[in-house]
Amino acid sequence: MSTAGGFRPEYFAELARTEANNFWFRARNDLIVDAIRRNFPGRRDFLEIGCGTGFVLSGIAQAFPDMALSGSELFPEGLPFAAARVPRARLMQMDARQIPYRGAFDLIGAFDVIEHIDDHVAVLKSMFDALAPGGGAMFTVPQHPQLWSRADDIACHVRRYRPGELEALLRDAGFRIVETTSFVTLLLPMLAASRLLGGRNKESHGAELELPRPLNAALYGVMQFERALIRMGLRFPWGGTRLVCAEKPA
Repeated sequence: MSTAGGFRPEYFAELARTEANNFWFRARNDLIVDAIRRNFPGRRDFLEIGCGTGFVLSGIAQAFPDMALSGSELFPEGLPFAAARVPRARLMQMDARQIPYRGAFDLIGAFDVIEHIDDHVAVLKSMFDALAPGGGAMFTVPQHPQLWSRADDIACHVRRYRPGELEALLRDAGFRIVETTSFVTLLLPMLAASRLLGGRNKESHGAELELPRPLNAALYGVMQFERALIRMGLRFPWGGTRLVCAEKPA
């Protein structure tokens, strides 16, 4: 597994061009907004760690027009894209291992970010300190180390998480788990086949993101069905990605 670099800033332009049309990014935004409504209603301010091009922030801005939004990014090359997408957000360059706030936010999210960082424990502790008492934290991370492929190398991942691993780390950092579920569960066999059989041939970050329109629409439909099951209360033990919501004790 590659452990250097964390991310390649040249990917930002490619992401800004492709993520709004890709089924996975759209479905993840839907699930994040749902999870905020379920677990953290009434939160007034939100900080996204590793906001990238601002795609998640844009979804939260649309769903929660009264929420104060901030976004941080280690690589400043991403911030102009985020500023264009979410003009009302306060954006900053910041290392998530050293968040310069204490007790400042109601809600903090890191969506497919901490798998890029060697010292993810420092990030969790820094997020805990930056939250107000009773504040919430949200995460999505790639799951199942056995799915490691060339695509993870290209994405500059340090790890894929085992089921239950992130939850244990959050408890060690002082958090209380309020919700945890996998997603990309119904598509897991397809993901496994793509990663293990075809992933070795991918040489571009965008190779996985640009899909034929009919296939992309069909996959988004499957993810919407999965979303409906999660909204009904079903929690998936396995899936390509894990969504975890946690809370700092009041």
